Amino acid sequence: MTSDKTRSWRPRTTLVHGATLRSQFGEVSESIFLTQGYVYENAEAAEARFKGEAPGFIYSRYANPTVDMFEKRMCALEGAEDARATASGMAAVANAILCSLKAGDHIVAARALFGSCRWVIDTLAPRYGIESTLVDGKDIANWEKAVRPNTKLFFLESPTNPTLEVIDIAAVAALANSIGARLVVDNVFATPLLQRPLDLGAHVVVYSATKHIDGQGRCLGGIILSDKAWIDEHLHDYFRHTGPCMSPFNAWTLLKGLETLPVRVDQQMRSAARIADFLAQSPQIERVVYPGRPDHPQADVIARQMSGGSTLVCFDVKGGKAGAFAFQNALDIVLISNNLGDAKSLITHPATTTHKNLTEEARAEGGIGPGTLRLSVGLEDTDDLLEDIGQALAGVGKAA
Repeated sequence: MTSDKTRSWRPRTTLVHGATLRSQFGEVSESIFLTQGYVYENAEAAEARFKGEAPGFIYSRYANPTVDMFEKRMCALEGAEDARATASGMAAVANAILCSLKAGDHIVAARALFGSCRWVIDTLAPRYGIESTLVDGKDIANWEKAVRPNTKLFFLESPTNPTLEVIDIAAVAALANSIGARLVVDNVFATPLLQRPLDLGAHVVVYSATKHIDGQGRCLGGIILSDKAWIDEHLHDYFRHTGPCMSPFNAWTLLKGLETLPVRVDQQMRSAARIADFLAQSPQIERVVYPGRPDHPQADVIARQMSGGSTLVCFDVKGGKAGAFAFQNALDIVLISNNLGDAKSLITHPATTTHKNLTEEARAEGGIGPGTLRLSVGLEDTDDLLEDIGQALAGVGKAA
């Protein structure tokens, strides 16, 4: 059973109770429906279900009760009409971009992107005859200049990975509407709690649910959210026939993650703000970028479109790659990893990991230098994290 009351619930309640489907056993924790197929009462019922004349599930590559719960709960949180859950975040990105395009179409995207997202835009899409242009997304004039008669889709991350640039989503959405294009926003760094792209005019939102939504390093997942008309027209058949579907077990794990998402993000954000301020005072740090600080280059946009800062901090250690490596290796609590949004604090050197396949010029365009580090703040005691970071910086200073 589900309840229409979810429309009036606040996010924390929605994430615990929203779109719950209970079997005849009345279980408290959502059930995992580990099944490939479904049985029909008779041949006529099977025909009706395949024709779309009767409700129900057909095959778990198309839809599954546990996955359906996850999709509906995310819709309730995001304010979306419909969603499709995918096996990973990159499956969500690739499907959201490619499902509505054809040879001869044109994409405009912000150039500050996660390495795999950029590969889809400027390497994969052109193989299918889809043109692309990358721009400095912070200035709306750059988007306007890049528009062509065949521009059909805009794509951006905000805040960006890893440099936490923030793009004016409402301005880009307005431009997209003026030319009949669609804006797809990767909202993973903000989480649905700190930024709601659909409310700002975006048409499609994607997440790597692997990150904050799971938030405990357990499983992969992604999701695409939009209006029902767009999903029915563009995504439904593409999704059904290419098979990027989410595992029911992963959907169940992500449902459990959603229950604690607000508690985790709130704590991580408070710690991240303190760490950003601490780093800004260190003589071993050349630059700190954090959306909650008044010195953030897009502070005015952040005030308009985000309800909080971030769980991540971007900073540059003096000494380039050697300084960044020395700092990482000196940490005791913070773990070296390419993931983010975890309960454990994780640090990444983008130039040699997540953005390694970009050219040095492309990394520089995105603000990624040899000393750039991305810190994903976890749930450890903030004072312990500050002490760990402090001792690592002290060690770098002595080595220099």
